[in-house]
Amino acid sequence: MAEDFLNWVFKTAERSSPAVPEAVIQLHDVCKRYGKGDKAVEALRGLSLSVPKGSLYGLLGPNGAGKTTTLRILATLLAPSSGSVRVAGVDGLVDPRGVRERLGYVAQEVALDKILSGRELLQLQGDLYHLPKAERDRRIAELEDLLAMGDWIDRRCGTYSGGMRRRLDLASGLLHRPQVLVLDEPTVGLDIESRAAIWQVLQQLRDQGTTVLLSSHYLEEVDALADHLAIIENGRVIAEGRPSELKAALGGDRVTLRVREFSDEPEALRVQQLLQGCAGVRQVVVNRAQGFSLNLVVEHDGVAEQLRRQLAEAQLPVFALAQSRPSLDDVYLQATGRTLMDAELAVAGSRDAKEERKQSMR
Repeated sequence: MAEDFLNWVFKTAERSSPAVPEAVIQLHDVCKRYGKGDKAVEALRGLSLSVPKGSLYGLLGPNGAGKTTTLRILATLLAPSSGSVRVAGVDGLVDPRGVRERLGYVAQEVALDKILSGRELLQLQGDLYHLPKAERDRRIAELEDLLAMGDWIDRRCGTYSGGMRRRLDLASGLLHRPQVLVLDEPTVGLDIESRAAIWQVLQQLRDQGTTVLLSSHYLEEVDALADHLAIIENGRVIAEGRPSELKAALGGDRVTLRVREFSDEPEALRVQQLLQGCAGVRQVVVNRAQGFSLNLVVEHDGVAEQLRRQLAEAQLPVFALAQSRPSLDDVYLQATGRTLMDAELAVAGSRDAKEERKQSMR
């Protein structure tokens, strides 16, 4: 079922995606390996991505899926093991400096000098981009207004809150007016007010013609902001399209069923076989990470009650049954057989982040 769903998604993406000349970011068959021999880790495994010009594009996936590696390769901070990278028509492997002139990068970890004020840091950033002094100061004034930094931009960075630091980091990425803005988990750890402010700025930038590519593991963030999205799992794109199209592909409401509080695999597979024969039921998935519950899609409201009757006739109990509208988490579940939270828990201890950072510095 998951394979059928993915085939539908990729056909839809092919129909709805712009032609290649309209793509401002193009990654083709990109691979990235850390380490050598038996200890080698494949962070990206043939990842391909095409981001339309002027879009707000989301990369959705659990921690460890390869999102940060993808963005660092785009920003020319990391070289791919193989594959091709183009940003705004520039080959990132041949002319990395040309890519940097056209791209602004906001990393997940904010790195600010605690001694400098925000204004001094932006002045330094402008000098590194060789902006004329008058243009630099004019641009800082624009960003000060856009990001509401006027009350604190002349204070030392060491006194800033997390939201202030993130806004200043965003200003640094926008200082040279890039065609493409790339952000890695831009709202992690922020309060609701700061998060809403960042969302508003990103939408304004998109409306003004800037192409924005952001990674996130917040489902609601990608759903609210992104015109297009790609779901990444184990270093590959497993689904791509508009959020509304991906959710519509499920074709009905999502139902989560538990026949008992703690079931086992033989019983879950028996129930799955029973449900697959029911009219109006599609894409039945056994969620092993959540006590062998079953997730399925029903075509109309009456199907849920029909399921209760058929389970009762088969002498199977119903511990819990919940019905809801499709979400991006349901899209992820149908594509992978587990929820995004389950995926994050599964990869949490499977990768050596320290070793990967060490390799990326070489």
